[in-house]
Amino acid sequence: MDAWRGTAVPSLPGKGPEPRIRDTASGVLAEAAAGPAASLYACGITPYDATHLGHAATYVAWDLLVRAWRDAGHDVRYAQNVTDIDDPLLERAARDGVDWRGLADREIARFRSDMEALRVIPPSHLIGAVEALPLIERFTHLLGDRGALYELDRDVYFARETDPRFGWVSHLDTQRMLTLSAERGGDPGRPGKKDPLDSLVWLTARPGEPRWPSAFGPGRPGWHVECAAIATEYLGATFDVQAGGSDLIFPHHEMSASHARVALGDGSPGEPIFARRYAHAGMVRWQGGKMSKSRGNLVFVSGLLSEGADPMAVRLAILAHRYGQDWDWTTEGLARATRRLGAWRAAVRQAGSADGCATAGVPPAGAAASVPDVRQVLAQVRERLADDLDAPGALAAIDRWADEANRSPDPARSPEAALVRDTADALLGVKL
Repeated sequence: MDAWRGTAVPSLPGKGPEPRIRDTASGVLAEAAAGPAASLYACGITPYDATHLGHAATYVAWDLLVRAWRDAGHDVRYAQNVTDIDDPLLERAARDGVDWRGLADREIARFRSDMEALRVIPPSHLIGAVEALPLIERFTHLLGDRGALYELDRDVYFARETDPRFGWVSHLDTQRMLTLSAERGGDPGRPGKKDPLDSLVWLTARPGEPRWPSAFGPGRPGWHVECAAIATEYLGATFDVQAGGSDLIFPHHEMSASHARVALGDGSPGEPIFARRYAHAGMVRWQGGKMSKSRGNLVFVSGLLSEGADPMAVRLAILAHRYGQDWDWTTEGLARATRRLGAWRAAVRQAGSADGCATAGVPPAGAAASVPDVRQVLAQVRERLADDLDAPGALAAIDRWADEANRSPDPARSPEAALVRDTADALLGVKL
């Protein structure tokens, strides 16, 4: 599956520090990458209604990590899936009386367009579940070879008891797991399961539903095994970061990691199979509740853009919040971001922005002492992003420069403006 078109990223002088993220599994602030190559798997959309601000905030967060990694000198490998066959997609298509494939294609195209508008760097691999069916089947066979599967009315389940480390990602008690499983697509109440938390890896064909042939019979894959198979196929058995919304901690990320440990591990205690770190974005609220398709309280990126919002203002409105926290989308928040964008652009113009090379960004002799040294602005933005992607802190560093530059315009500061402009672009993804 093709990703969206990328955009040129300016080069910056020097090199940024190693990004650290708050690892959900350990609770520790730790370096996100273990070596020269940094690897990220981000759970993608189920394309039946994309892209609302909750999606956008999540992918903008991981875009910051990709940008910070690149700035620190890493070669980045980034894989993202698209769950282009699943119950919610089929249910929406049936409700609207449309073909499920046409619905998926339309929403994937909208998602690509929204990501381009927000200047999100595309993943190295964008993989749909349908195109990944052969590798998902191979992965499922590995689970079977480890004795981790059983059949129930021709459906195939993963037995969580085969993974001694089950629960290591979320650290939840069983009752909470059962509650969340029921709320988030699981079937803990199904009679006949060995354990209520066992998860479906292959759903046998239902009347009127799409199906694909496999050694497990005609049907389609479960959600958790989809991501486990795609992530390990494209990034290896162990990679740096598994990322997604906080609503994916359980059961999705717990289950995917468990599948991978059983399928690919050798049983060594503490063996680092699947992600080394887990990063989770908070939920975006609107009109008093979590923004979600089931609630119907959605604000769409495409809708905002069609109403005339500048996509860079939308991105700034998202970056005004720490990625790991829940927050509220408001029209006033977008208005503040629009004003901030205007102030930054005015400062670049007033400082005499030129097309010169940003690496020449050295404050000229005699520059007003009140205007922050742009080398310090770059250093502060880098420092803030390295600290668990502190976007609000990074924005504040550019705010201080813009405020002073707007109060003290000086055409002699062209190199300064060029470096600030490229800093905002390369590290924050904001085109000035």
